[in-house]
Amino acid sequence: MCGIVGLLIKNELLRPKIGELMLPMLIGMTERGPDSAGLAIFTEPVADNKRKFSLYTMDEDFSWVTLNNDFHTHFGSEIDLKQVANHAILTTDLDVVTVKIWLNDNYPSIHVLSVGQMMDIYKDVGTPAQVAERYNFQKMSGTHLIGHTRMATESAVTPASAHPFTAGEDWALVHNGSFSNPNSIRRMLAHKGINCETDNDTEAACRFLEWRMGEGDDLETALKAGFEELDGFYTLLMGTKDQLALVRDPFACKPAVVAEHDDYVAIASEYRSLAHLPDVKNATIYEPKPEELYIWKV
Repeated sequence: MCGIVGLLIKNELLRPKIGELMLPMLIGMTERGPDSAGLAIFTEPVADNKRKFSLYTMDEDFSWVTLNNDFHTHFGSEIDLKQVANHAILTTDLDVVTVKIWLNDNYPSIHVLSVGQMMDIYKDVGTPAQVAERYNFQKMSGTHLIGHTRMATESAVTPASAHPFTAGEDWALVHNGSFSNPNSIRRMLAHKGINCETDNDTEAACRFLEWRMGEGDDLETALKAGFEELDGFYTLLMGTKDQLALVRDPFACKPAVVAEHDDYVAIASEYRSLAHLPDVKNATIYEPKPEELYIWKV
């Protein structure tokens, strides 16, 4: 049992408050997921020639200043490095593969959570309230986000196994439920040169969908393929650079509630995480249908 939340802000005046609006949503899912929590948030894009890397380390004594200096010495290139607790957002105009190889060779304790122009990911062990305070979720601003609270059932309680998961750029997924065939999905992807970094079942689903989109599918077509290949019970909530997307399995065993308002679209596993939202009494509240894709554009 886990909790998912999503929030897309239509009213531009509310976008600086997206973290403040989201926080009670995430904390409201604590009983569904007390082990770890995470957030993927979409902000103003960096320049076309730049990419943001969301980085994480479990080394409490890690020196981000040293990394910054070593990066500049090696590449002769300035970077923007913003640290929050054990996370940092590194922005550079260097090639993505080059940066990943350099980080892996020189800083093996660093884990790259995501790469993109708009999306930042933060995830860690602890209750939703603890993780939110650690990374100052309340002060974040942006257009839309997805969040997750995890109750571990099939893999270890670690930051790497926490949600959201991502593959590719500016695309992330959170999941409530469980898949019964992640190992067969991993083996199939491995034959295509795609390897998972964790034993979490959600990562296998994430990389399957990303592979399908890399082969030319749009998100809807990839998810329809998922109905055939992904065996289990699930509600999936996805964020891309300009949309939120929600889908439930054909049996709709895992709960989800949507509130559509003139100012926002909000999604959660339970209504209690939506009840605090401004003017929610005038929102359209409904339960998504099984095996139907819901997409909301920014």
